[in-house]
Amino acid sequence: MLVATPMAAEYGAGSDNSGPWMWCDPAMGHRVSPLTGCREMVKLQCVGSQVPEAVLRDCCQQLAGIINDWCRCHDLSSMLRGVYEELSAWERTEVFPGCRKEVMKLTAASVPAVCKVPIPNGTGGSAGVCYWASYPDA
Repeated sequence: MLVATPMAAEYGAGSDNSGPWMWCDPAMGHRVSPLTGCREMVKLQCVGSQVPEAVLRDCCQQLAGIINDWCRCHDLSSMLRGVYEELSAWERTEVFPGCRKEVMKLTAASVPAVCKVPIPNGTGGSAGVCYWASYPDA
């Protein structure tokens, strides 16, 4: 995943640098949510631990608190990048012992479905899963 790229490139919009995803750009005034509850939930799920109800509730409330549906997956992606950076996990296959990178990524991408929070890209079998779940890590 890319840290500092034009939003269109991050969202797969090619050379067109406009669209609803632009509202998620901090330069356009969006305040990226740290999603601290979701960080904890994703970490616990990744290692197969039971997620306490309070952690699940906090995550879902934080995600639902992101007013623009287009920005929910953006903020989850930012959260995931923050975890990778914090743990220096960019070059490793495991984020931390017992948690493989691809599992953490899919777990984070599935948070909208777990929380039953709408995102605009859910169609067919991918409803509720962030679009970047199938993107290769950069």
